[in-house]
Amino acid sequence: MNKQKLLFALAMLIFGSIGLFVRTLPFTSSQIALARGLIGSAFLFASSFILKKGLSFKRIQSNLKVLLPLGIMLGFNWILLFQAYRYTSIANATVSYYCAPVIVMLLTPVVFKESLTRTNVLCIFAAMAGMVCISGAGGTLDRQNLIGIAYGFGGAVFYAAIVLTNKFLKDISDFESAFTQLFIAALALLPYVLLTDGIRLTGASAVTVMLLILVGVVHTGFSYLLYFASLPRLDSRTIATFSYIDPISAILLSSLFLAEPMTLIQAAGAVLILGATLVNELIGMRNARA
Repeated sequence: MNKQKLLFALAMLIFGSIGLFVRTLPFTSSQIALARGLIGSAFLFASSFILKKGLSFKRIQSNLKVLLPLGIMLGFNWILLFQAYRYTSIANATVSYYCAPVIVMLLTPVVFKESLTRTNVLCIFAAMAGMVCISGAGGTLDRQNLIGIAYGFGGAVFYAAIVLTNKFLKDISDFESAFTQLFIAALALLPYVLLTDGIRLTGASAVTVMLLILVGVVHTGFSYLLYFASLPRLDSRTIATFSYIDPISAILLSSLFLAEPMTLIQAAGAVLILGATLVNELIGMRNARA
């Protein structure tokens, strides 16, 4: 495995472990999301000088009409995902969140006037069957878990909207886009947090504050840096395949460290959803090269 693959895999592993930290932190989902945006954007801004990447504010300004909604959606996407971690298992939250590629698949014909192939339709049905399995397959989950899955699916809707909206960006680097979206997410969340949960660190221990900073620096700034540093040097098939390190590691870590149970039916649902999205992405890339 070459260096770029290792960097990308490490970024995916870091993304996959964030649920463990969110579960530990005594802050609300919106407070964690705000800290993530502020600290992550500050880290990327500082990194632009250290790595001499440079940020073109002219390119950012020319894409501001697209970047503004992207940043706002990113912030609230985090809140929904973190809420999902609070209500249900990390595995359930992660798998429901990873319905996003299926939602993208469904919306693509509407947004970009592209027709669905037979494979697309089969993948959509497989993912829908997977969601039925994850959500309890006959009512085996309680109300709290179902609320968590609903939050995860809500996050997936925002994630899908972010993926589709990103396609309208022009002449801007991934690094510039990532920094701006994180910064706008923080700006959008600040008044929301002030009006709802407020910013309270006085009662928090030094350990929890350090963990919060860790989420901002490592799980956001550093992982985004690894992601965008390796992305241009990897082929699409590798990116699609390695991206599944994120949900699979999240499920494995939650099982290992939190001993979260998962029934065979729910495991089958996870395989259906993740498998359907992976197959669709790989076939889509093959068709694009044809």
